[in-house]
Amino acid sequence: MSKQVPDTFRIGIICGKLGDVDGVSLEVSKWISVLLELGHEVYTFAGHYASPLNNVAEKQQITIPEIRFGSPDQREYERLVFPYLQNNPPRLSDDRREELIEKLEMEGNEVANTLFDYIQKFSIDVIIAQNTNAMPMTLIGGMAVYKLVTWRRVAAIFHHHDFWWERSRFSQNYIEQLLGRIMPPVDPGVEHVVLSSYAEHILRSIKRVHPKVIPNCEDFENAVIMDDYNSRFRSEFGFKEDDLLIVQPTRIVRRKRIEDSLELIDRLLQSYPKLREKLHFIISLYQGDEPDIHYIDEIKSKADEAGIPLHLISDRVNSERGTNQKGEIVFTNRDVLVNADLVTYLPIWEGFGNALLEAIAAKVPLVTTAYLVYKTDIKVVGFRNIEIRDRYDRHGRLIIPEEILTDIYRILTDPVERSDMVEHNFTLGKTEFGMGKLRLLLSEVFDDYGDEIRASRKRIEKSKRRYPV
Repeated sequence: MSKQVPDTFRIGIICGKLGDVDGVSLEVSKWISVLLELGHEVYTFAGHYASPLNNVAEKQQITIPEIRFGSPDQREYERLVFPYLQNNPPRLSDDRREELIEKLEMEGNEVANTLFDYIQKFSIDVIIAQNTNAMPMTLIGGMAVYKLVTWRRVAAIFHHHDFWWERSRFSQNYIEQLLGRIMPPVDPGVEHVVLSSYAEHILRSIKRVHPKVIPNCEDFENAVIMDDYNSRFRSEFGFKEDDLLIVQPTRIVRRKRIEDSLELIDRLLQSYPKLREKLHFIISLYQGDEPDIHYIDEIKSKADEAGIPLHLISDRVNSERGTNQKGEIVFTNRDVLVNADLVTYLPIWEGFGNALLEAIAAKVPLVTTAYLVYKTDIKVVGFRNIEIRDRYDRHGRLIIPEEILTDIYRILTDPVERSDMVEHNFTLGKTEFGMGKLRLLLSEVFDDYGDEIRASRKRIEKSKRRYPV
């Protein structure tokens, strides 16, 4: 008996931003690659493309400006309904709140109609909503997706990277009832995907749904190696071949706790002063989407006080290799990592840890905090990282034991131990968090959800006959 060939679908991916170096953009790119390998066709709908997607045809990359992060409407909503974002937040009366919700419903419905027109035009079978209904950084986008799912009954897979109630800047708000309704919705005809067993437990407890877990994954099969392009990194920035490059491969946002990385380096230099003449601290990505204009100045000031050479190189780092507007060579974050001697990754909170997997794939030693998801879903695999317990003193500073400094120095100066560590981690990472695992888990999602997608396909075809575009 011949094996039945699985269905392939036309998939529309919706996100506020794509083609950037943030975790959501990077993970979406991996999902697209795997979905194409599985035979599906992919269209994308984003408020903004930081860079064109290299694995989706240009005509299938649709811009929907209304759902862009930081759009004028989004900024106004944030100003009015998220008081934690303001120094002097406005007071919002009940009447004004109802007016705002009514306005948001109307604008979301308009965008939903636009999206549905595209869904009909391209005969899209299912949408994948990438964090649109987990974090309120595109409220109009979240409302539009909600309308598509509940009014139009379009099959939807919600890929949640983190949740609004996990962020203090969003958890204090004037629209909690609305967020509870649409972020995420609990319609029985939709599928939910989360990054970790912890997120699965929380969503199941709060929303009474049964999400599937697909962790962040990394392309270990095509991992970055030193080549003619990225081997120019040190000379491009004036570093010597024997300089010690410690890399923070993240955006500059408070939850990354970059001040703890600086404290760690300061302590390391105090214990091993001979490292000072050649050590450089590099932050590879930009000041992120989380508004905190003072944080970068605090980081610069702390580095200056400690005498740590700090290099902010985000203008030379992009999702693709190339040149910037000044004609300077642009590297990917992976190119930066393959030149690193050590990676610092000390967040107080992460949805999973894209940068951590990137460092492991680049075969770089890693010092990390044992943040919650690291403990529940990553540490248990058996990685050999330099781990600092997530303990903080009464001033909120990470407690860094002396033996951590000894471990770092040993890894930096013992090439055999370094090689053993990174090779062990790479082998484990490829098995547990490689693209093969992502292919398997995504195939299971579409197999399990296939009947609903096929039903949605019929509904959309029927709507085209009734309301032709």
